[in-house]
Amino acid sequence: MNKYSNKIAITTGDPNGIGAEITIKALNLLDIPPRDIVIISNSKVLNTYGRLNNNYEIIDVEYSSKVIPGEVSAAAGDFSYKLLEKACEIKPKFIVTAPTSKEAMNLAGHNFRGQTEVLEKFLAHDGQKAEMLFVSKDFRVLLLTRHCALKEVSNNLTKEVIIEKTERLRSYFQNKLFIKKPSFALCALNPHAGENGLIGVEEEKIIIPAIQAVRNRGINITNPLPADTLFIKAVQNYLNGEKSPYDCYIACYHDQGLIPIKSVASEKTVNMTIGLDIIRTSPSHGTAFDIAGKNIANPESMMEAIKYCLY
Repeated sequence: MNKYSNKIAITTGDPNGIGAEITIKALNLLDIPPRDIVIISNSKVLNTYGRLNNNYEIIDVEYSSKVIPGEVSAAAGDFSYKLLEKACEIKPKFIVTAPTSKEAMNLAGHNFRGQTEVLEKFLAHDGQKAEMLFVSKDFRVLLLTRHCALKEVSNNLTKEVIIEKTERLRSYFQNKLFIKKPSFALCALNPHAGENGLIGVEEEKIIIPAIQAVRNRGINITNPLPADTLFIKAVQNYLNGEKSPYDCYIACYHDQGLIPIKSVASEKTVNMTIGLDIIRTSPSHGTAFDIAGKNIANPESMMEAIKYCLY
């Protein structure tokens, strides 16, 4: 146990984006007791975007550059990276991350495709892998591939990847949500699930053999189903306040899974990192450089990310 092991650590992301603004707004609206929160940021950055109503502990990370809302810079990317490094170092109960710019971090020499990969670098041990899960109430979507070009999806979608990620998803449900036998629905990669090889062979050669192996391990999962119809019932149930037909939907690639959940719950969706010892949550949107510094950013998704850690 350390002094932060029961706290929620919040990083404010890119200093030139909306991260600090939505952090301040979310905390002021939620009015969480200071004992539960530690903010990892920089006083200059925070003061640029507003004032906190409560006296939260702030771990100050150096930022000598000028805050310029909307600017993509190596200095801002390096600062964003160091916030994540510090959050992992103090080992809190949860980590909540405001949005960062992948471009800015790469300009600073931190060659990662997102915060998920940075967290994996600092927190993973004994073969752990981070997974990206999007959640709004009981509508959940896991991504088999994350931030990669569409043309790379097929190459990255192997039998081993499907088996390993499904196993990690089951472990999360059993150990964190205490659902003993969760039900998973798997999206096909190709239209109409490949039409028995007429519109792509990935289902026949990769996905179905992986499903057979997963089922042999006792996991409840569907055959690959056409995504354009699979999500219809999930969306209808969400809008009607009814339970989702499946505990989680497994999407082959980024937009396949995120378009349905963000369409019905854009500001209510939380981006989660699972598979590591510490769960991370984040708003489901980006840095919004176009509105940074204008005090018009909506903090709702950030509020949802923080609230997830409270319950």
